[in-house]
Amino acid sequence: MAYIAVLGHGVVGSGVLEVLTIHTESIAKRAKERIEVKRILDLREFPGLAYSGCFTKDFADILSDAEIGIVVECMGGLHPAYDYVRACLENGKSVVTSNKELVAEKGAELLALAQKNNLNFLFEASVGGGIPIIRPISQCLAANEVSEIAGILNGTTNFILTKMIREHMDFSQALKLAQELGYAERDPSADVEGTDACRKICILASLAFGTHVYPNCVYTEGITGVTLEDVDFADVWGGVIKLIGSVKRLENGQVHIMVCPMFVHRGSQLASVDDVFNGILVRGDVTGDVVFYGKGAGKLPTASAVVADVIDCVKHMAARKYLFWEDAKPGFVADPNVAEVTAYVRASAETGDAAFTAAQEIFGGENVKRLLANTPKPEEAGFVVDGETEASLAEKLGALAARGVRVESRIRISDY
Repeated sequence: MAYIAVLGHGVVGSGVLEVLTIHTESIAKRAKERIEVKRILDLREFPGLAYSGCFTKDFADILSDAEIGIVVECMGGLHPAYDYVRACLENGKSVVTSNKELVAEKGAELLALAQKNNLNFLFEASVGGGIPIIRPISQCLAANEVSEIAGILNGTTNFILTKMIREHMDFSQALKLAQELGYAERDPSADVEGTDACRKICILASLAFGTHVYPNCVYTEGITGVTLEDVDFADVWGGVIKLIGSVKRLENGQVHIMVCPMFVHRGSQLASVDDVFNGILVRGDVTGDVVFYGKGAGKLPTASAVVADVIDCVKHMAARKYLFWEDAKPGFVADPNVAEVTAYVRASAETGDAAFTAAQEIFGGENVKRLLANTPKPEEAGFVVDGETEASLAEKLGALAARGVRVESRIRISDY
C-alpha cells in the first residue's frame, strides 16, 4: 500500500481525489501497488464525502506521518505551498504538484533538494494541464537537441482571441463571456497580461535547456491591447492572432524568450488551436517539429496529469526520476532588444496614406509592406516592417510619433 496526502481540496485537489476514486483498480495495476489517500489538508469543512474522515487543518499531521511517502500539492501560489513542499522534501516525502508558480520560481531549488534526498519532485500538470509535455521533453525527446519551443499556453486568452476572430466580439465582450462560462477567473489579470503563459514557458525552457529561467527575466506582453482592427489586418496578412510563449537557443549559448501576441500564419499548426485548447510546438534537431495539443486546464484534465505523476512516483519510490535543472548564471537570458523582429504596425494620421508615407520615409520603402484592411478606416494604415531589431523598431516608432503619426498597435509576426 502506498499512502499519499493531498494539500488543497479546490478544483484540482478534488479532481485528483475523484480520479483516484473512479479508477482505483486500474491505477493500482499501473502503479503495481494500491494507492490510498490518508490525509487531505484544507481549512474548510467538507462533510458528507466518502473521504471526509481524511481531512485535517494541521500540516503537521501530514509531515509527522511516516506512512505518507508522497504529498500532492494542489494549493497554488507560493506561500504556504513553497514552505510545505520544502518541508516534505526535507522529511523524506516525494512531492507531486500542479503549481506552475511554484515550479517557475523555485524549481531549481526544489529539484536540487529532491536530488539530495533521493526523492522525486514531479510537475507534469504545471504546464498544459492534461497535455503530456514535461515527460515527453525529458524522456521521449531526450535524443534531440531542442532548439526552440513555442506554444499557446493559456486557454483563457486563446478563448478570448478565438471569439474576437470568429465572432468579432471585442476584447471586453469576449472576456466577459469567458468569465460567464468559467474559463476565466474573477481576476483574470494573470491570464490576459501574459503572466500565466510566462510561468509555463519558463518551466519548459528550464527543462529543455537545463538552466533555470526565472519569469522576471522574460519580456511579457498580454492581449489587452489587441483590437478587432488588428484581427482584421491579421486576416488580410494571412493569419490569426495568438498569444505565444516562445524560447529559442541562440548560437552563443544564451536563450531568447518572450510572451506576446503574434501574427501566426494560417498554415501553422498553432493557428488552428482554438477556444480553450493549448498547443505546444517543440523543435528538435532529429525529430523536427513536434506539436502537443489538448485542453490546457480544467479539473479532470489537470487531475489526470497529477495522478499520472503519483503513479510514476509510486513506481519509483526506491529510484529517483531524473528531472533537474541548474540555477541560471547571469546573462543566460539574452537582451530582447537585440533580437531581430518582423512586426505588424497599425498607425493613424490625417489620412492612412499620410501615415504610410511617413512610415516609408522612416523605415525605408523596401522594408515596409502595406496591408489593406477588409474594413478600412480612412485615417489608418496597417503595414509590416522587416529588417529591424526590437530596439530599432521601438526607436523608429518613436520617430513616427514625433511626426504626429499615432501608433495604434504593434504586434510581432511569428515564424512558427
